[in-house]
Amino acid sequence: MTVGFSGEVAEYYAKYRRGYPPAVIEALQAAFALDADDVVLDLGCGTGQLALPLSARVRSVVGMDPEPDMLRLAGETAAGQGVRNVTWVLGSDSDVPAVGALVGQKSLAMTVIGQALHWMRHEELFRSLVPLFRPGGGVAVVANGTPLWLQDCAWSHALRACLEDHFGTRLKATCGTGAHDRRRYAEALQAAGFTDVRESVIDYSDELSFDELIGGVCSAIPADELPDDRTAFAERIHRSLPSGPYLEKVRVSVLVGRVT
Repeated sequence: MTVGFSGEVAEYYAKYRRGYPPAVIEALQAAFALDADDVVLDLGCGTGQLALPLSARVRSVVGMDPEPDMLRLAGETAAGQGVRNVTWVLGSDSDVPAVGALVGQKSLAMTVIGQALHWMRHEELFRSLVPLFRPGGGVAVVANGTPLWLQDCAWSHALRACLEDHFGTRLKATCGTGAHDRRRYAEALQAAGFTDVRESVIDYSDELSFDELIGGVCSAIPADELPDDRTAFAERIHRSLPSGPYLEKVRVSVLVGRVT
């Protein structure tokens, strides 16, 4: 998994990328009966939006990401919160087989992948994870809402038009949030041997300020494509949008599969 979310992009990610409501953490805990003896792998952990809240419910979390800057910021946030049971590991989906040497075979209660599976070879990943789980453990694929520029509202339509004009390309990728993505992932989980594959959703609404909106956009742009003049970029987007705040309807999807 090579993404290029380093440097300033990682800073935007840490500050502005939407987190997860408590209901999502509770759904993950319930799906795998997580308790204080369990170990969890957060693959593609970013700056810790899932790893940190999960750490309060299990013995330890391994947060793995291919971007050193993401891990640095995650570690700083963990230290600021007094969290000491998360180990931050540099690696990607292709490094998962080595996790067995780190935590032991049949020792993981859950591998959670939050809004990152679209960067991975998910069929190979699911197969490589199977030997690592304790009985009843498994995979949770979490889609954290439709991208800001693909939502069905006036401000999102205007944002998309502005971004497409700026970058000279159509923005169609759903980043693993579309119904067709979820079906593909569910089928791949079943093909890899996972059982009781099912999906639950958590819906909520939030209001974004313009700073939060532009910060969220910048958190999703690879570092080598981030505009040099960020002020002019933000002003151009601001002129294209209706007045804020910007109401966002977020649908979080939690797709799980377990081993017996």
